[in-house]
Amino acid sequence: MEIMSQTSFANRQSVAVLGGGPGGYEAALAAAQLGAEVTLVERVGVGGSAVLTDVVPSKSLIATADAAVAISEATDLGVQFYAKGAHGKPLKPEIAINLAAVNKRLLALAGQQSEDMRATLLDAGVRILSGHGRLEGPNAIIVATGPGGTDFDRIEADTVVVSVGASPRELDSAKPDGERILTWTQLYDMKALPEHLIVVGSGVTGAEFASAYMNLGAKVTLVSSRDQVLPGEDVDAAHVLEKVFKRGGMQVLSKSRAEKVERTEDGVLVTLSDGRTVEGSHCLMAVGSIPNTAGIGLEEAGIELDASGHVSVNRVARTSVPNVYAVGDCTNFFPLASVASMQGRTAVFHALGDIVIPLEHRKITANIFTAPEIATVGYSERDIENGAAEGISYKLPLAANPRAKMMGIKDGFVKIIARRGSGTVIGGVIVAPKASELIYPLAMAVERRMNVDQVSRVFAAYPSLTSSITDASRAMHEVNNA
Repeated sequence: MEIMSQTSFANRQSVAVLGGGPGGYEAALAAAQLGAEVTLVERVGVGGSAVLTDVVPSKSLIATADAAVAISEATDLGVQFYAKGAHGKPLKPEIAINLAAVNKRLLALAGQQSEDMRATLLDAGVRILSGHGRLEGPNAIIVATGPGGTDFDRIEADTVVVSVGASPRELDSAKPDGERILTWTQLYDMKALPEHLIVVGSGVTGAEFASAYMNLGAKVTLVSSRDQVLPGEDVDAAHVLEKVFKRGGMQVLSKSRAEKVERTEDGVLVTLSDGRTVEGSHCLMAVGSIPNTAGIGLEEAGIELDASGHVSVNRVARTSVPNVYAVGDCTNFFPLASVASMQGRTAVFHALGDIVIPLEHRKITANIFTAPEIATVGYSERDIENGAAEGISYKLPLAANPRAKMMGIKDGFVKIIARRGSGTVIGGVIVAPKASELIYPLAMAVERRMNVDQVSRVFAAYPSLTSSITDASRAMHEVNNA
């Protein structure tokens, strides 16, 4: 269907989007494609913090760390590096990380991605306003523009989409200073690899950065208040990652709550709740995020927020006010960039009368970009144990896969969760290099309600890592006869 013929969906309705992160970007683009008159308000740049200071730069940093690991482990595959010294004798080379160059590259990548997204929106006919916006009732946004925010624009719209994101949570007992005590948005100002990075918080963000800096060559201590790394994730996956961390030299302090973080003359001092102290050169505070919903007129417009300040939305991203939608990390739905994008499209499709499929938590694919990566979809084993679903799981170690052996992969697994009796795939976990790519077949199986026999009959190339998925599903054939 051509775009021009889609205008009937919108009848030239007007859509105003507050915030240009992944969700706001997709909402604005979808609305423009459906023929609406669209205005996007963004204060830092199209793509928001996800592109400029969060997802894009952090994953670029992780890609650099992966490259460093690939070089260091190449000798296991018979690849040797050396330089000739005196009399032609080989010298053992060292891997050096130029963090200033790394950070310059990844911030440039983030900036270019933001510009590409901006150009796409302009080509689609979206009007972009740079400035700080706030709602004035459910049908208007006031935008402070110009030097010092002294000029104001008022945008009226039939539909408003709120996509203001979230910011790193800060603790009074560990105030970031941007030099030694850092949030994850401040790491990219460092000019050299930290001698000893203390990471407070073992959730997704803490684990990803701990993994990356360890693999870049820094000494890392991970302070976890829980009994395992990644407390909300698959237990087997967390155990694999913790084993890899410790093997790489990381100190993991479990059941250790950070009481306060202080800057010293040449570093930081972290005091734990039991009185122990840890000294390091830098400290990354990865203790969650808070939605950017305060002071932007949401409550005055009648929009319901939960106790944490997140906007309450339903499965089509609609708020308590019918013509106002909210997407992304500022909502109570699911804090992932991919989810924000899907919410943005879903919200606009619903508002403008296009076909819409409400989002389901159980079909969301998530990935943790540690080394190895951890990818999940659907129900978990914890859900089975808690009675949320009736099922059975099967785990196949990746080390048994021939392609994994060729690549020197020792850690990881494929786990499939299926309903007892029918064998319908309802969940999966993959721990592997590039698990974010490998999870897609299981995500398709969950989305299309395929059973393990149907998955097992799909041809996988030999040798390949994906053949572990067919092997695991084949091993579950008896589920259909249970």
